[in-house]
Amino acid sequence: MEDYSKELEASFRTIKEGDVLSGSVIDVNEEGVTLDLNYYASGVIKAADMSKDPSFSILADVHVGDVVEAVVVKKDDGAGNIQLSRVEAADVLGWDKVQKYLDEKTVLTVKVAEVVNKGVVAFLEGIRGFIPASHLALSYVEDLNTFTGKELEVHVITVEKEKKKLVLSAREVLKEKEAEKLNHKIAMVVPGSVMEGKVESIMPYGAFVDLGDGLSGLVHVSQISQKRIKTPSEVLKEGDTVKVKVLNTNNNKISLSIKAVADTAEAETVVEDKLAAKYSSKESIGTSLGDLLKGIKLS
Repeated sequence: MEDYSKELEASFRTIKEGDVLSGSVIDVNEEGVTLDLNYYASGVIKAADMSKDPSFSILADVHVGDVVEAVVVKKDDGAGNIQLSRVEAADVLGWDKVQKYLDEKTVLTVKVAEVVNKGVVAFLEGIRGFIPASHLALSYVEDLNTFTGKELEVHVITVEKEKKKLVLSAREVLKEKEAEKLNHKIAMVVPGSVMEGKVESIMPYGAFVDLGDGLSGLVHVSQISQKRIKTPSEVLKEGDTVKVKVLNTNNNKISLSIKAVADTAEAETVVEDKLAAKYSSKESIGTSLGDLLKGIKLS
């Protein structure tokens, strides 16, 4: 009964050229792909109409059961099938999809198809995308050819449908990952702990201290010295080794204090002095017979 209702529904459908149809792959060969459109006629896509990507392989990249969207090119290919084109569907649907990826800052995996002037090309949703050399890695890329055939995680950074312009960036994703790692390291730093580091730069408002392992923190000018100073350079210079106390790690930034370390050391010294005074006698100890017998009452 269910099969009959599907056939009845299919008989009432009207399909015309330019329609976008979705179907399940039921056969794949070197000639092309056959789709089940839930219609009385099957859909066929020639191999040449599947993708413009030079690295695309119909046998390797398409599998039975895959769901494919394509545009109707002919309602009858001469053999009773509906002829479709996935390449044309990219112009109809692809640009909307890549715009959505841009808006939602989606991380996507693409494969580099070829090297071109000042960058490489990768296809996304059937659309030719450009990745500038400066957006391939966090550092300068000496040889672009090493990226040919390589899979990259990217963000869409530019979509201009009218100009057929799609720009992708792997660097943006890498920067986000580096920031996540750094934030995790910062989260592991315990406020109140004392660390040692080197002054890496001096600014009018404070000094940045390299704590090692990719971490650095700011010592505000008010936290540098116990005495009042106008600029950090009065008491610090780049390369100085300093001990600092972690004040906080708010907003993934490490706030440090040199003064707090000195205050703690001074307080410890005062305590030590008081303890020493408490447990040391200020009176001289006598050893004469009179001193030994002092306080003894004889009956």
